[in-house]
Amino acid sequence: MKAQLLALATLSLMSTPAWSQESRVDEILDRLRNANQHRDHVMVVAHRGSLWKDGEIVEAENSIASIERSVRLGVEIVELDVQKTSDGRFVILHDETLDRTTTCKGAIAEKTFAEARECRLVVEGTGETTAETVPTLEEAYDAIRGRILMNVDIKLGVEELAEVIEIAHDMGVDRQIVTKNRTGTSAEIEAARATLARIPSEAIFMPILDDRDIKDVEPIRAVYEAFQPEAVEVLNRWKAGTPLTDDGGVNFSMDAKALAAANDTHIWINTLFQGGDANIAGGRGDPLAVGPGATHEGWGFWVTAGATIVQTDEPEAMVAYLQSIGARKPYKTDDTQRAGKPAAE
Repeated sequence: MKAQLLALATLSLMSTPAWSQESRVDEILDRLRNANQHRDHVMVVAHRGSLWKDGEIVEAENSIASIERSVRLGVEIVELDVQKTSDGRFVILHDETLDRTTTCKGAIAEKTFAEARECRLVVEGTGETTAETVPTLEEAYDAIRGRILMNVDIKLGVEELAEVIEIAHDMGVDRQIVTKNRTGTSAEIEAARATLARIPSEAIFMPILDDRDIKDVEPIRAVYEAFQPEAVEVLNRWKAGTPLTDDGGVNFSMDAKALAAANDTHIWINTLFQGGDANIAGGRGDPLAVGPGATHEGWGFWVTAGATIVQTDEPEAMVAYLQSIGARKPYKTDDTQRAGKPAAE
């Protein structure tokens, strides 16, 4: 995977004007593709866009506004969800229904695109109705162009992923796309490989390693051999009321971290606001870091454990915390650049 991407990137640079070769996206991709050179910098992913501030939701999720805020905050990746209307248009939406996040009701798969565009996004925290409607996939791609990477969390069958990436390729933003899929079993590895075989593009694939599926290092080794990934997304399941993780589980074992180093790969942890059995950061996530203010016991634990990418619902606080402990390096390129053009244009 990395060798293929290097060849594609080289060809791209040969045909790209010199003024666009040092864009912010190039800098982010360099840090993503060369983990061992940049382990002193923790990359930040804004979950469903930059929504939260100090425990409160301040933007509509999966909105263009949340992408813009992510860019302003300086995070590297924005995670967005993809659904499809009844007439085949891809839209940015998490749930199968419009009920929670818009002024409309009903299943998105039963709405035409025109009907979905009549819906206004709602800020879940305040109930405020925004002027923004449900974004199209193309609008999201245009918003990230030359500025930030996008982690596509497709809520459809894997067969739809190829078309989502094809649209990115046609729009010239496929190198900014990170896709992902569960790869904890040999069957999941083969399914992911079959899907990737249908996607000849620069999009980056990231395996997901859930510690419910993985009991020792061998399945992790199989994932590295199959994909040579730039990053692996790891989940450390935790039940409310039990002790916080003290070692990060098998995905943060010495053997697992040695594999990450040997393969020049980032370890990505999610610290999202998820309660009960759904918590995926060993209890050491956003609720601990932002709620009680136990930042070092929450986020600091994962930085010390070896995570170099963190997906969070609190990107503003996360960036500030990482800067305070010296775990962020500045970028040379202005965050406001679009499509490689100088910010002043």
